[in-house]
Amino acid sequence: ANTDLRTVDEFRNLIVSSTDGALVRLEDVARVELGAEEGDQVAKYNDQTSVYLGVWPLVGANELEVAEGLKAEMERLRPTLPSDIEMRLVWDGTVFMRDALEEISKTLLETVAIVGLVVFLFLGSVRTALVPLVAMPVSLIGTAAVMSLLGFSLNLLTILAIVLSVGLVVDDAIVVVENVARHVREGNTRIQGALVAARELFGPIIAMTITLAAVYAPIGFQGGLTGSLFLEFAITLAVAVLMSGVVAVTLSPMMSAYAVRPGGEEGWLTRQVNRGFDWTARVYLRVLDFSLAIRWSIVVVALAFMAAAWPMYAQSRRELAPVEDQSHISMFFDAAPDATLDSVNRDSLAVVKAVNAFPENRFMWSLVGNWGGFGGFVAQNWRERTRSTQELYGEVYGAVSQAPGLRVFPRLDPPLPTPGQFDVEIVLQSESSVEELLDTAMAVVGAGWQSGKFLYVDTDLKIDRPQATVSVDRERVADLGLDLASVGRELGALLGGGYVNRFNYFDRSYKVIPQIGDEGRATLGPLLDLKIKAPSGELVPVSSFTRIEMATVPRTLNRFQQRNAVRVYGGVQPGVTKEEGLAVLENAARSVAGPGVNVDYAGESRQIRREGSALVLTLGFAIALVYLVLSAQFRSFRDPFIVLAGSAPLAISGALVFTYLDWTTINVYSQVGLIT
Repeated sequence: ANTDLRTVDEFRNLIVSSTDGALVRLEDVARVELGAEEGDQVAKYNDQTSVYLGVWPLVGANELEVAEGLKAEMERLRPTLPSDIEMRLVWDGTVFMRDALEEISKTLLETVAIVGLVVFLFLGSVRTALVPLVAMPVSLIGTAAVMSLLGFSLNLLTILAIVLSVGLVVDDAIVVVENVARHVREGNTRIQGALVAARELFGPIIAMTITLAAVYAPIGFQGGLTGSLFLEFAITLAVAVLMSGVVAVTLSPMMSAYAVRPGGEEGWLTRQVNRGFDWTARVYLRVLDFSLAIRWSIVVVALAFMAAAWPMYAQSRRELAPVEDQSHISMFFDAAPDATLDSVNRDSLAVVKAVNAFPENRFMWSLVGNWGGFGGFVAQNWRERTRSTQELYGEVYGAVSQAPGLRVFPRLDPPLPTPGQFDVEIVLQSESSVEELLDTAMAVVGAGWQSGKFLYVDTDLKIDRPQATVSVDRERVADLGLDLASVGRELGALLGGGYVNRFNYFDRSYKVIPQIGDEGRATLGPLLDLKIKAPSGELVPVSSFTRIEMATVPRTLNRFQQRNAVRVYGGVQPGVTKEEGLAVLENAARSVAGPGVNVDYAGESRQIRREGSALVLTLGFAIALVYLVLSAQFRSFRDPFIVLAGSAPLAISGALVFTYLDWTTINVYSQVGLIT
């Protein structure tokens, strides 16, 4: 017999009681509906309810290939969808990667073209310019071969390394061809000139090659995020330098023997270039004579400029990496502690409306629950708009902060993969109670607001959640002939949301869940009016043997490294670096925190403090390593000291002028430049 209930109507017609021929069906005493087991989240595309599917690549997978495969699969499935269902790719993290790779690839081509033009203009001859121009692709092809053997891919950092190496790989070849040309002009044959020039330059080229490789190698052996990111960068750059050295002592002399004109003949452009070099040499000699005459003054000025390196570094603004326009602004929603899913979803529509009012916006995606939610402002491609996401950031916050019922925290997506949700996050740890920690956290939040460097500051410790504790009078329960187990079962059936059976629906098994309606669970009053059947058959109201006590408790109780912890977070104003905001909260925490409170970091702030200055140590290690390499090559401890002391400090001081003048910041990229 077919006794299964399969449809809503069959459940509605289910007979639950029969008295004197009168049938009571389930629809007479209950509302029967086919719905979600428990709606805890709502996904939306703009204001349209949607189903959200996230696709995450496996470790080691190529994200660009995964994205292409996903798009192809979506196109294959699209014709099979019902007419009322539309499938969209709302967030593609590889768009920014593709744009960045395209731009840096253009930069590589532009670099090669500019270097080729400069080499031609300064050598003054197409024939001699061919030597370094051929050395460049040969060195880069060799570098690519080693990258392939090591399993490296062409990504932002490896292409950046290749861009930087373009200028380095032609240096040695230019020196070789110029030296060969000089010997030919002095009366040697081209073969003799090439041999003499190669023997003269073999030692210096090897010294420069090993020195440059030794400088870059330590970058790749750092720990943490910086080491993981720059390992391929450092090895690629070091390999390119080594390849250029090999080419300079093998291929370049051989090509120079045939590229240099016999007898030292010079074309018109070559003569003009050499005339310019001769004039430059005469000017340089006069400047050098004048400098030697006032050498002690120059030494004092140089020492003063070197000494200014540390103050300029200390007073430069810092950040982990510069913020980049990724055509996306993330948003995080914070709802009231007693909010429902329906109320949060309704309030989030005001956020969607505010975001869609921006002409730069394409659409907004969001995922909300009764606790809040998160979403994203997806902007038009940066080529199609006049304002960057950095310029939109403050206006977006001003617009979404007017949405009632929700607190919305926007964030510009970080340029490097970092955990956390906010620009700045510090953690206050203590063995004290959460009430004492709250006072400290609110003092830090107040200091953040007063600094004027934050769009918003808040803490995750909020003691505002209403909590109802049900106290059962055991003696009264016993007087009514009830027991705690039966009371618990009946209340659980009414309030717990547990399932009592399963039913078949389109050959799938789903739960049957009896539960009081939403209107009966919205406040405490209806709960006390619930009735439980006593053994005597009498219906006993719950209020006759229970008492409800109200209290206000924290929303969450957080732990960090086995201790009570509270997180203070914020989003910095446009133009303010995250390190500046972090310093404000740090100083405030240290000034107001008691002796038992420790300050730690979370999210990107942890990376800033752990990784931000790591390259400074690497710089010192690189200088020491270069000194040892040069000492071994020169067989002297004095000569390398003269080379380094007269070049590295002045070069670093000169570079720090730009960070001191606030034209850029101290970040992982600029620190790699300092090491270079």
